[in-house]
Amino acid sequence: MKKIKNENQILIMLAFFSISVGLWGNFRQLWLQDNNFAVTNISNILSIGTLISVVIIGLIGKYVKLDKLKNTLVIVLLVKFINMFWLCFLNNTSSVGQIKLSIIIDIVTEYIIITSIYPLITTIVKTGTIYSKRRLTEYLFRDVGILFGGVFIGKSIAGILINYNACLFIANIFLMFSLFILLNIKVNRATDNDKHEEISSKYIFKDRLLILYLIYNLIGTIAMSTALGLKMLTLTNYFNFSDSVATNYLLVIGLLADIFGIIALKYLTPKNDYLTITIKFGIRFLGYIVAFISNNIAITLIAITWSIFISTAYENICDAVYINRLENKYQLSFSNICHITRFLGEAIGVFLCGIMYEKGLRYMFGLSALFMIFQISLSYYMIYLRKREKKHHKQMI
Repeated sequence: MKKIKNENQILIMLAFFSISVGLWGNFRQLWLQDNNFAVTNISNILSIGTLISVVIIGLIGKYVKLDKLKNTLVIVLLVKFINMFWLCFLNNTSSVGQIKLSIIIDIVTEYIIITSIYPLITTIVKTGTIYSKRRLTEYLFRDVGILFGGVFIGKSIAGILINYNACLFIANIFLMFSLFILLNIKVNRATDNDKHEEISSKYIFKDRLLILYLIYNLIGTIAMSTALGLKMLTLTNYFNFSDSVATNYLLVIGLLADIFGIIALKYLTPKNDYLTITIKFGIRFLGYIVAFISNNIAITLIAITWSIFISTAYENICDAVYINRLENKYQLSFSNICHITRFLGEAIGVFLCGIMYEKGLRYMFGLSALFMIFQISLSYYMIYLRKREKKHHKQMI
């Protein structure tokens, strides 16, 4: 019972944090623009913040012990809370340098917390189901934050105008709730077998599945970002959606994806893992191919919709079974490696998306489909290796 209580506390803490991220992160760029930052300056600030995040996440994975992770997260959350509070006061001031620094700190602390949640959970429990619950909690409540902002932005409540800065302030209230819950979470004292250690390249290279999973993680992120890295520009320019219609479309599909992900986890996961992969990636691949060949706007919109809709489902089969191969002491450092790989894939994918965007809509999905051939092939091969490994283990017993 105590283990379940602590597990739920972490998920509730993540829920409040995700609402904060959805509410503020959705308007962060517009807040900067409202503070007279040019688009190029905004892009540079976000890029620097992301780059610094990758470096610091790597350092945390190298030096922070798993049983000290909660204390580290408390400090990071407190820094983020104070920094966001300070950003509220910097709004519409001429403190350009302070705003830049505060935004960078905001991005860095956000990424550190996101990458550290699952390693924190593994100090209590580690299963494929809890891995999916952690991801689904983040997705669902991030969308709740976006929904809250989309509904109330520009409206006046009790004589107070809900503008970008008001959303920042409200997001910080949710962050405060997250901090309070984190302070009350009790993690298990690490044993000699559970203490965090930096995962070495020798450890990874001894496990073929871990190597393939990292490659799969990189290629899969490139494929996704190549097709959908510029969603808002694609919807507004190619599909002639207004900004509000595009936002509402993405929000509705995102929420439906969260709901389906939860239902699929409990009731709709096929017993055959090959079938699960085909549902998640095979249908998406066929949609992209048809969109490329037909160059039809309606078919392309269907392909985009399915891709977003299925994105949060079946991560217990696609990711958790590989991540959970590791002992607890390696969870933090390997989680960081996965996130760094994912950030790299996203950067490559968005870059390719921009090049294909200039050539035409169909080419974004055509190039993504090429990457998906490798992604799906790797997925099937990893399932084959898992089944063979399991069969061999039974024979040994």
